[in-house]
Amino acid sequence: MDIDFSEEQEMLRKMARDFLTTKCPGTLVREMMEDEQGYPPDLWREIADLGWLGLTFPAKYGGEDGSFLDLAILLEEMGRVCFPGPFFSTVLLGGLPILHLGNEGQKRELLPKICKGELLATLALTEPEGRFDPSGVTLKAVPDSDGFVLSGTKLFVPDAHIADVIICVARTSQAAGETDKGITVFLVDGKSLGLERSLLKTVDGSKQCELIFKEVRVPSKAILGEVDKGWGAIGRILELAAVAKCAEMLGGAQRILEMAIQYANDRQQFGRLIGTFQAIQHHCANMATDVDGMRMTTYQAAWMLSENLPCRKEVAIAKAWASDAFKRVAFIGLRVHGGIGFMEDHDVSIFYRKARTDEFSFGDADFHRDVVSRELHIA
Repeated sequence: MDIDFSEEQEMLRKMARDFLTTKCPGTLVREMMEDEQGYPPDLWREIADLGWLGLTFPAKYGGEDGSFLDLAILLEEMGRVCFPGPFFSTVLLGGLPILHLGNEGQKRELLPKICKGELLATLALTEPEGRFDPSGVTLKAVPDSDGFVLSGTKLFVPDAHIADVIICVARTSQAAGETDKGITVFLVDGKSLGLERSLLKTVDGSKQCELIFKEVRVPSKAILGEVDKGWGAIGRILELAAVAKCAEMLGGAQRILEMAIQYANDRQQFGRLIGTFQAIQHHCANMATDVDGMRMTTYQAAWMLSENLPCRKEVAIAKAWASDAFKRVAFIGLRVHGGIGFMEDHDVSIFYRKARTDEFSFGDADFHRDVVSRELHIA
């Protein structure tokens, strides 16, 4: 494994940090948490002009020919500021399925629009059971004269209320004992007749939606990939998304650690800096241990994904560790800050709420520990 960053990657990190530190203060993040749209359009156009929306897409589709490792570096910096907006849903959950599953016509039509910031997309996978495996896909797609009719409910779909295109994972058939067979992926217009979209109230202000498909008709040309054979690619997308989320969580945990150290070096109590107390020192040491563990597991998995290597176990280890570690770091960060950390206008409270929701994204720690145990061939 070689995760030494190239000169270009270090330049990307520095540029992203400088830009995001200036453009995404905590005040903006809190404002967007209350805003129904969830992102400022001017900022969206700026990151499109920087090439970030096309970072990981081929140049022939308007992208930058970057690797997944490049994207992980950018997402870590976004995680440091809790970047508001549909970047993750559009690029990771929308663009990558189109790139991996779409035919040439679909790619040439949609990917340049994503790269330019002209099209928002997302992935509708999870249902009321909240599962991230093929058995959780029950939304039905029934063949029609010129396509399919979709009926059912999708839950916790990020940014679906503003998405122009929703990539919907549906069940087109069911073979006994083969839940990963019979799954098809569709491109659904966000304004389709019969599609109801509603925002859910979330702890961290993220824009999660419930989608109800009431006999939504989609034409045959809207199929991504092959009928009944969509899960293989979706499984890979979930691995990419899980590690991408780890990178975001890593950025958040690193920022909490930095804030805690700064506060410990500034805050006086009982006539001395609180950083001189062993308890505070050990708190920060524990946080640093968790952050370094997140960094190593996340970038190992990101590098392996960039090299297109089998890494189901490494992905699961990264997400299991990050889900628990980010939550621990956020809680300890609150303890170091004391009462001020619980104030809504303090940035550490934003990260704490995000840690409480990110742990469940693309499978919680227990889900991924089960994956690791299977990869270890434990009877």
